[in-house]
Amino acid sequence: MTTPFSTLEGGCHCGAITLALSTALVPATTAARACDCSFCRAHGAAWISDPEAGLVIHTHRPDRLRRYRQGSQAAQFLLCGDCGVLVAVVFEEGDQRFAAVNVACLQARDTFAPPVAASPQSLPPDEKTARWRRLWIRDVQVVAARVGLSP
Repeated sequence: MTTPFSTLEGGCHCGAITLALSTALVPATTAARACDCSFCRAHGAAWISDPEAGLVIHTHRPDRLRRYRQGSQAAQFLLCGDCGVLVAVVFEEGDQRFAAVNVACLQARDTFAPPVAASPQSLPPDEKTARWRRLWIRDVQVVAARVGLSP
């Protein structure tokens, strides 16, 4: 029997960035991965992903989306330039985009199983990107809101 998909919603604190994750993950039985790198620890980030899921990130104020690379420089962390919330991490390879979501930015954040420790920084670059391709969300869209003129 196939587990039905549901939508987990979230975003940054000020609403400049929102996201919708369509997934079969069940929060109560899903433990996020708490990366031990200094950047993720500073943000209290713990990551969830599902290669079968779909993720849409809406930038309601596209000029507020900040991208930050650190460590191996292969992935980009997506943060709000106003409130500072870290919402996702993306890895792009050719025309394919992979992502993981920071569980702390989800409305259902308190319903997830306790996070488990992860140490991706200890992996060689090729193993790290292979892991991302295998585990991260494969259907990822970043949609910028259209800025129109006020009447």
